[in-house]
Amino acid sequence: RWLVARWVGRWGADETRRLLAANNLEAPIVARPWHVVREQLEATLESAGVHVADAPLVPDSITIATPQIGLTELGAYKQGLFHVQDPASTLVTRYACFASGATIADVCAAPGGKAIELSRTAGRVIASDASIGRLARVRQNVMRLEARNIDLAVGDARFPAVRDVDGVLIDVPCTGTGTFRRHPDARWRLKIADLAVLGALQRSILRAAATAVRPGGLLVYSTCSLEPEENDEQIESFLADNPEWSLEPPPNGVVPDAVLDAGRLRVLPQRHGTDGSFAARLRRAAR
Repeated sequence: RWLVARWVGRWGADETRRLLAANNLEAPIVARPWHVVREQLEATLESAGVHVADAPLVPDSITIATPQIGLTELGAYKQGLFHVQDPASTLVTRYACFASGATIADVCAAPGGKAIELSRTAGRVIASDASIGRLARVRQNVMRLEARNIDLAVGDARFPAVRDVDGVLIDVPCTGTGTFRRHPDARWRLKIADLAVLGALQRSILRAAATAVRPGGLLVYSTCSLEPEENDEQIESFLADNPEWSLEPPPNGVVPDAVLDAGRLRVLPQRHGTDGSFAARLRRAAR
């Protein structure tokens, strides 16, 4: 009830009802083509009897519309022709818009979807996570897809091992209030005290990650939360304490205008038909 009351205060009763309804929908499976273009993947899936549909906001993604499909048994999956990623996560990597050929550290990398997407244009992606078990999931996907420019490492995001990289992505641990349709039990476990606990961890990771970025480089902070304490308030606090950093909107056209809010990415389940996500691009001043 405390969370619903917060949402009503922020968005009003009508939009909160739409959010609650969106949270009760079954989350779809959305495929990101790999090694092939969308049309080729679509034909391959349909030849295997899998019905597909458009995915919201990301035209080259495909929604797998056949219910209860044995995903990992599909030939296209075994051949590494796609990985699964909600459009809200794909939009984070597009919003990040790191320079082509850049060296990028993804320091909260599991389960690996964002690192995989970043590797499409990066020169090198260093994907790390504090959990060996979670990193094993990243390794499985990287090997299945044969993503050759991703290096894996175990590491705590509060103590990054990399220095002077071109860019860092931090998809920080959060309350996950944007993914309740995907993790319905989470709404019953969440406590208001979690905001403070996770907020402290997020602040620590954000400030540590900033030390890994070279002068002139880019830091992208992201969450799958809808809560301001985990999103805008973290960014405002960081910028107030670090004048050598500034918020930098993405280049025109890299994501739909509908998901941009004052230069930040804001994807909402009740408005966009996806999971929820937030991201902010932070540029370090050149020396």
